Amino acid sequence: MSAPENETAAVPEQPDAAPEPAAVPQHPAAPQHPAVPEPAARRLPRAVGVALATAGLLAVTATSAAVTVAVGRPDTRPAAAAPAPATTATTSSPSPTASATPLPVPTPTAAPTTPKPTSTVKGTVNGGKHEGDLRYFLLPIPDGGESYGPADGMTMTNDDVADLFGKQDGIMDILGSYGYQSGATRMYRTADGKAEVTVTLLRFGSTSMAREFVQGYTLKSQDPIDIDGDPNAHGYLHKPKQQAYTGSMTGISSQGDVQYTIDVEVKGTPDKALLSGLMKRQREWLASGG
Repeated sequence: MSAPENETAAVPEQPDAAPEPAAVPQHPAAPQHPAVPEPAARRLPRAVGVALATAGLLAVTATSAAVTVAVGRPDTRPAAAAPAPATTATTSSPSPTASATPLPVPTPTAAPTTPKPTSTVKGTVNGGKHEGDLRYFLLPIPDGGESYGPADGMTMTNDDVADLFGKQDGIMDILGSYGYQSGATRMYRTADGKAEVTVTLLRFGSTSMAREFVQGYTLKSQDPIDIDGDPNAHGYLHKPKQQAYTGSMTGISSQGDVQYTIDVEVKGTPDKALLSGLMKRQREWLASGG
């Protein structure tokens, strides 16, 4: 296996200053043996703290502790049995001939249903300012998708956020110059199992600060791509060396005082239309608050 490739993300030192490069997590290079799938270069939120094993899409390295995180689904309970027919005693009439009262027809009892779990996180948006739990504004998981970790996503600590930028010295001070307030992230697999999506939100002091942060946020060693349907966005594409390996895309943009990053990993060369659609949906969700 060849040595890992380095990917570099750069953010501005301060709102009015030029950006400085900062190292971000390394991505493993593609294996040289053609029969072995390429290890996935995951942007797994550090808050999860485990390696995730997925079925058939992305492989986990042998040295990692493979842990499968299952998503709870509404349990299906068996239908309640219909009540046994009630037996009515035969009544006697004054006449010499006795007649039996007809037995009542039992009515089947409907099976109780278990409601789908409802998120308890709340948030509001007014004039581009987002209040409440930032997890509320994470792009909703599509029907059939499976979340890695909590379905509501995770609130990021300062260490989690620093990890995004390779723990660059002074990174939290740089973010603080933009009025950084909080972060949230969630990773999920699509219903067809063909893509893994990671959404990361960072809330800043104002709309202008979030926009300036986006302008200075770049990724090196990847090919730049356009993002359709999101005027503030710019993106990057990583093509695998072979179609059996994993490719990735990253989109970066902002809406109001929130900066959002969406990472997509798929087998083979990614279709940027997938990323564009996700970026557009995330922008609309942030703008409307659901």
